[in-house]
Amino acid sequence: MVTDGGRLAGRVAVVTGASRGMGRAIALRLARDGADCVVMYRRDAARAGEAVAEIERLGRRGLALRLELAEPAEVAPAFARIGEAFGRVDILVWNAAATAFRPTLEQKSHNVDRTFAISVDSFVAAVQAAVPLMRDRPGRVVAVSGIDSHQAMTAHGVLGAAKAALESLVRSLAMELGPLGITVNGVSPGLVETDSAQFYVERGISREYTDAVKRIVALTPVRRAGTGEDVAALVAYLASDAAAFLTGQTIVIDGGLTVVSPLNLMQA
Repeated sequence: MVTDGGRLAGRVAVVTGASRGMGRAIALRLARDGADCVVMYRRDAARAGEAVAEIERLGRRGLALRLELAEPAEVAPAFARIGEAFGRVDILVWNAAATAFRPTLEQKSHNVDRTFAISVDSFVAAVQAAVPLMRDRPGRVVAVSGIDSHQAMTAHGVLGAAKAALESLVRSLAMELGPLGITVNGVSPGLVETDSAQFYVERGISREYTDAVKRIVALTPVRRAGTGEDVAALVAYLASDAAAFLTGQTIVIDGGLTVVSPLNLMQA
């Protein structure tokens, strides 16, 4: 299916961790809304290529670009290549993250370094590299955080700290980049059914995934788990002109789960 126009027509989006899961859903939604998309990935070249093929079937240009985000020095050269291929960047979506799901007292220093390198160091490097390519029209930066940034979760201590730092950068960058016509926002998903969520449930907290999802859904006001498309819709809005006056915010998208009092959860 080839779509015509769209609210993001003529724009170039870069999405990290876009070969699968939420990142893939975000890249495809931005393409459906008219954007050409760079699919950044770490390992799975085949799935990244499939995502690019889907983007091209929508009538957009796509590029699969391998980048090891644990090595921040590799970020600037990657964006130089994007500049050569597309001439600009209008939308940067920072979705990739990784950690070792262990109690904080059991974390190894290299795992801590890698977690922060991906979520913080490389994010800063990417913004520094992308901003010079955001010209002629408003730029958009969207960082994908998580509820572990403000809620304590088993085996999430280091990643939660990195995500909290990411949200702090969202606020600071919004102040710094606003005068340049660039907005910076975050999205903080709750339970979204992805491979990563299943890995955490089964390996991080040693629970059976299907049963864990059912229990969480029963506690969620909208009575369902989230999807990558739910998150992608919010990202697409933040990337659009309709969100021009919204910046420096991290929006929780969790079906209402985190607004429910623990006293109410006890009754479920």
